[in-house]
Amino acid sequence: MPAAPLVRWAVVTAAVASISLPVCVAGAPAGRGAPQQRPALFVRPVGHQSHGDAEGSYAPMSVLAAPTAGLLSNTTATEGIAPSVAKGARYMERSNVLRLPSGRWKYLPDDRTASAVVALDDPTARQQIAQSRAWLAAGRVPGSSPAQRAAAERALLTMRALLRPNGAMAAGWTPGWMYSWPRDSSFASAAFAHTGHEAEAYRILRYSARTQRKDGTWDARTKLDGSGPPDGRRWQLDANGWVPWATWQWYQTAPRTTRSARLTGLYPMIRKAADHTAASLRADGLPPASPDYWELMTSTANIGTAAPLLAGLNASADLAREMNRPADAARWSRAAGRLSSGISKKFAPLGYQRTVDGLHGHDSAVAFMAPPFNAAPADLPRALDATHKALLLPNGGLTPGNDPTAPWGGNAWTPSTSFFALAWAGTGRPAKARQVLDWVLAKRNVLGELPEKVDGAGRPSSVAPLAWTGSITVLSLVALDGKALPTPPLRG
Repeated sequence: MPAAPLVRWAVVTAAVASISLPVCVAGAPAGRGAPQQRPALFVRPVGHQSHGDAEGSYAPMSVLAAPTAGLLSNTTATEGIAPSVAKGARYMERSNVLRLPSGRWKYLPDDRTASAVVALDDPTARQQIAQSRAWLAAGRVPGSSPAQRAAAERALLTMRALLRPNGAMAAGWTPGWMYSWPRDSSFASAAFAHTGHEAEAYRILRYSARTQRKDGTWDARTKLDGSGPPDGRRWQLDANGWVPWATWQWYQTAPRTTRSARLTGLYPMIRKAADHTAASLRADGLPPASPDYWELMTSTANIGTAAPLLAGLNASADLAREMNRPADAARWSRAAGRLSSGISKKFAPLGYQRTVDGLHGHDSAVAFMAPPFNAAPADLPRALDATHKALLLPNGGLTPGNDPTAPWGGNAWTPSTSFFALAWAGTGRPAKARQVLDWVLAKRNVLGELPEKVDGAGRPSSVAPLAWTGSITVLSLVALDGKALPTPPLRG
């Protein structure tokens, strides 16, 4: 799943795919969410060790409740579409209203938390279709072909359905995924920002500010009501890079009439995050060991943490300049310089492999060293090619990494595969980027939703839709539309 996504230590609860969740509005008191369910089991990918980072008993992924195939939504509540319901059905174009094989429509009425099946052309369902289309039209739908634009529309509508009124961004709508990860949320915020949906992008950033911990870090994930983490999963330092980077991306696109005032409100979050990052850097300029987007601890610094932190420090320094805070800008620029030097000395000679000890193989996080995260080092194109070749599976997608201590099996992961579309789009290799995108888009399910994984036979697998893959896909299509996505500048 989305960054924390790639390894969802999914909590299995007594739930079904068609679950709907009433949401807490912004400002609602913490702890007023739905009654808590007691986790029964945790699930982890075959071959992974917990390293003490997750609690509970473990079971195979096969015991997980049936995942969703799509979403019904009225923008305040969401309901999953079970695979059995999706069979033979289709969305009405540019909407979350489902046309059933019988010809009747299924949708989630406004102010309701349970779906209704209505006659063809029901006026209230028709009104919801019109509202969805108006929302898409108010922004930008990227893509160079009708098929790409249709895929982008579906991804954007899915992201909108997964976004809660309080700014929490659900990674997916299956038990274990129905939480907000700072990493996934940051990608979604950037994707909303670059498609003209500034309100949604800013709402996510506000939620990130509210859920930041006192020391400037974030929990690995939070409940959707914002009341805190659902378990004792270890926090992950890369959020201190992703959130400032997303804020910087939002600022580049936000209306000039309001962005300065809004940035003023977000700036305390940026300062705490960047100061924590700068203070964490060791004598060699690198951050300490931390769980990366695999959500697994490493014994040495990893590229999945170092690269986002570099992007975040550069973004924070540039935002400090915009706020006329020269001391902050200078402090974070110095830290970024130290981190950049450390990455060049320790990771670059290894081709930006997962860890600096060279014991954990190639990692798709090499793409985090490319735009729109970081200005690409001169040796990055070769590293991207070598990593892609090392991680390529027979089904045409990528495994997240080839760490011999954490095998991923024969399933391709769509976030890791999509990283390369974004990286190659940002480094002047559009043909390779389009080739990756074509593969990802060809693996959508029967409703056109992007899955988390693709099995060895090339079929959509695991959870669908996945917000992280949708966000990366949208950003890649924007980057290929003729104008490159901006990248935080590295200044001395």
